[in-house]
Amino acid sequence: MTLSIFEVAVPTFDRRLKALSAVIDKAAAHAEAKKIDPAALINDRLYPDMFPFWRQVQAATTHAANATARLAGADLPDFGDIDKTFDGLKARIEQALTAIHGFQPGDLAGGEERTVTLMVRGQERQMAGLDYFLNSALPNFYFHVTTAYDILRHNGVEIGKRDFIG
Repeated sequence: MTLSIFEVAVPTFDRRLKALSAVIDKAAAHAEAKKIDPAALINDRLYPDMFPFWRQVQAATTHAANATARLAGADLPDFGDIDKTFDGLKARIEQALTAIHGFQPGDLAGGEERTVTLMVRGQERQMAGLDYFLNSALPNFYFHVTTAYDILRHNGVEIGKRDFIG
């Protein structure tokens, strides 16, 4: 059985982003039930040198949408500024889902071999699409989704593995 890059990338991004959106709903309900200012959760981070929750969501959505576009050889989507509210974060996820679902399987055909160029610490770096997807885009995506989940879990939001998996 042969899998295309589309069959791996799009469903993976879709499922995790939808799960992240559902986790945000639980965070909003938690904040309301416990009378916590939502900004306390949205701006929290696991460690001072790490991104806050809102930036973890932003990074996850950016990695998903940009990876799909790069593998298709298309222009990167521009989401604009992020509204640092639960509704704004969910809207950002919807924008990313719209971006990744804007591609058809044929658009990503050959994406495994397509040369992907990106800037890493101010330097241009090129790699094959499959290497980029497996060793850059996917690990970064999972890192930020996981860290967003961990921030909420650390703050007492009642979420578990099933919430993360979706």
